[in-house]
Amino acid sequence: MQAKVDKNNKQSERGFSLIETCIAMVVMMVAGLAVASLFVFSMQNNVGGSERALAMAVAQQQLERLRVVNFEDTSMNAGSSTTTVSSGGHSYTVVKTITDETNTNGSNKQLRKITITVTPVGGSRGSWTRSPVTLVSLRSTLASGIFTAQ
Repeated sequence: MQAKVDKNNKQSERGFSLIETCIAMVVMMVAGLAVASLFVFSMQNNVGGSERALAMAVAQQQLERLRVVNFEDTSMNAGSSTTTVSSGGHSYTVVKTITDETNTNGSNKQLRKITITVTPVGGSRGSWTRSPVTLVSLRSTLASGIFTAQ
C-alpha cells in the first residue's frame, strides 16, 4: 500500500510544462513593459510641470517689475517687446504687450492692460512641454478720476 501512495504523490507533483512557463513569462513581460511605459510617461509629465512652473515664475517676475515702476514711466508705454530670459538653467522667450484701455466713446482710460507670455525655448521633450504661460494684469494710475469723491 505504501507503493501506491508514493505513485499518487509523484503524479500530483508533476509541476509546470515548458509551454506553460513560456506563456507565463510572455504575460509577465507584457505587463512589465506596460508598467515601464507608464514610468516614462510619468517622468515626462513631471518634467513638463516643472518647466511650466519655472515659466510661471519668470512671468510673475516680469509682471512684478512692471508693477514697481510709475504709471507714467516709459517702460509702461503701449507696445510690444520680446526678450530672452534665463532662469533655473533654462531659457525662455518673454513677450511683453502693453495696451491702453479705451472708453466706449474712444477716449483713453487711465488704465493699461499688461500681457506677459513666457515660452520655454528648445529642449528635447515633446512640444506640449514648451507650451506658453500667459499672465494678464490691469494697471491704473493713482491720479484722480471722475469717480473719486470730491
